[in-house]
Amino acid sequence: MQDIQSLLPKDTLVLHDSVAIEKFLQALDGTPPSWTKLLGKHGDRHDERLFALNRERDRLRAGRAALSQRITFIWDGVLSNYVSDKAGFRVAIGPEVIVTRWGQVRFKPESLPAELVAVPLLDLKESLHARVGRGETVKVLVAMTGRLVQNEALIYDFAHEDPGQGMVMPMVRVEQIDYLIPE
Repeated sequence: MQDIQSLLPKDTLVLHDSVAIEKFLQALDGTPPSWTKLLGKHGDRHDERLFALNRERDRLRAGRAALSQRITFIWDGVLSNYVSDKAGFRVAIGPEVIVTRWGQVRFKPESLPAELVAVPLLDLKESLHARVGRGETVKVLVAMTGRLVQNEALIYDFAHEDPGQGMVMPMVRVEQIDYLIPE
């Protein structure tokens, strides 16, 4: 894989594995929430408890250095059709969910363009065009860099697919998108 860090501004923290993410969450909020307390004894409605937790944690993290840290998260993508007027390939992506001791973490990008287009270097363009044209699946890594949304930096919730599983959703205002071809 190409060196992601070399593409990013020097003060950027790459959050791609559970260890880095947990360290970052700890700098923001100290400790994970008690998911069992939030869920309740019988899995009853927990909306009010989650709302209160989210507001309280927003208040407590105000002013912490990690709140203004530039971060990068990475999703897997696939090159789609070539767009000649943009000299690049459309990119299909989907959210990544990373399991941590804090619960499942799924980054929520804000301000993504409606269409992601990867413009390759000239020496790669022909070979990528041929591969996509043959119907090959060409995987890319989509590195999204930005900062947390100040008033809603982290949203705590329960996973829709597994209602008892806690989920942490960092809200990131995306400033830069880089595409990399994994080796």
